[in-house]
Amino acid sequence: MARRLSLSVVVPAYNEEGRIGRCAERLAKYFRKSSRPFEIIIVNDGSRDRTVAEARRAAKRIREVQVISYLANRGKGYAVRKGVLASQGEWVLFLDADLSTEPEEWPKLKSRLNKRTPIAIGSRKMAGARLLQRQPWWRERMGKVFTGLVRLLLVQVTDVTCGFKVLRGDVARSLFALQRQDDWSFDAEVLFLARRAGLRIAEVPVVWKDNPSSSKVRILNATLGSLWGIFRIRWNAVTGCYSKLRLDVLNLPPHCGTNT
Repeated sequence: MARRLSLSVVVPAYNEEGRIGRCAERLAKYFRKSSRPFEIIIVNDGSRDRTVAEARRAAKRIREVQVISYLANRGKGYAVRKGVLASQGEWVLFLDADLSTEPEEWPKLKSRLNKRTPIAIGSRKMAGARLLQRQPWWRERMGKVFTGLVRLLLVQVTDVTCGFKVLRGDVARSLFALQRQDDWSFDAEVLFLARRAGLRIAEVPVVWKDNPSSSKVRILNATLGSLWGIFRIRWNAVTGCYSKLRLDVLNLPPHCGTNT
C-alpha cells in the first residue's frame, strides 16, 4: 500500500521555461530531507513558451513531480485551484515558481499549524520579516492599496498577496472547490472563505526577495482586475454563491475562530 502523502506543493507557472526545471529540482532536494512522502504539482497556465516541455522533462527525472497543463492562459487563481484540487497531501503548500520565498521558510509555517490552526500564510509586512530585495516603489504602493481594501472589506491580514501559503489538505480542497476568482484576487477570496468558516489563520514573517524578471503579466491591468475582484467576492457573498461552505464536516474543534 502506498504511503499517505504528507505534503503537496503546488507551483503555478506561466512562461517559466528558464527556471521551472531548477525550481522543481530545488523543491525536491529540500523536501526529500524530511524523508516524508510528498508531491510537486506544476500547473502550466497556458504558457506561450516551452514551460510545459521543461516541466515534463523535470517530471521524467524527478519522481515526485507531476504536470497539469492546458492551452489557454486562465490566471494564477485558476492555476492554483487546479493544482490544489488535484492534490492528495495531508498539507497543501503553494508558492511561486521564482521561489521569491524559498522552501527553507516552510518549517516556520509548519510550526504554527495544529488542529485548531489549519492555515498559515507568509507575510512580508510583519515584524521579523526580511526583504532581501524590495519591489519597485510603485508596485509596493499598489500592493498597499490592495491589502488595505482586503482588510477593509474581506479579512484582516497584513499581507494577502505573499505567494507562500499552506493549508490542511482537506480544508484546502474544500475552500478551493468554492473559490471562483481566476486572477490575483484568489488569495483574498480563499482567506475570506476561511474566515467565514471560522478558521484560524496564522501569519508568519518570512524572508522574501523580489525577482524583477518574474513579472509575466501587465501589472497595471492585473492590479486593476484584482481590485475589481475584491468587489466581486463581496457580491458573491451577498448573492449566496458561497452558501455551500460547509467545513463543519472536517471535524474541526469547536470555537475555532479566525486568529490573524
